[in-house]
Amino acid sequence: MKIRQADIAEAVTVLARIKEFASPADEAALEARLKGREPLILVAEKDGQLVGVKIGYRLSETCFYSWLGGVAPEGRCSGVAQALLEAQEAWVAEQGYQELRVKSRNRFPAMLRLLLRNSYLIEHMEKKDGIEDYRLHFVKSLAIK
Repeated sequence: MKIRQADIAEAVTVLARIKEFASPADEAALEARLKGREPLILVAEKDGQLVGVKIGYRLSETCFYSWLGGVAPEGRCSGVAQALLEAQEAWVAEQGYQELRVKSRNRFPAMLRLLLRNSYLIEHMEKKDGIEDYRLHFVKSLAIK
């Protein structure tokens, strides 16, 4: 498996295959969200096929936000999400950020487990329509201790 930086078009090809997302991926919407935010777009490539994506951007001089990511069905249960998370963390640390922030929902238990396994801490819970859509806000300090 290869993890590499990518463009929005490649990210959309992966996101379009992730049925759990409420609305289909749209290049224009992603471009608008990322414009001027110093984004990092990573993809996971396995046997020549894009199977995962992780997108984040600068929130402040010290904080990076891991905004959107997922693994296509054919890439699941093979370490793709973990590899993307590790690559993003390494890049974020190299850029000098001190913390990473992520939001997820109860409806994505695999993501919640991944974050907890990787020392992300729950900082806040935001109630939404139904309990499955409650947003859990995570933070991980990257500061050297």
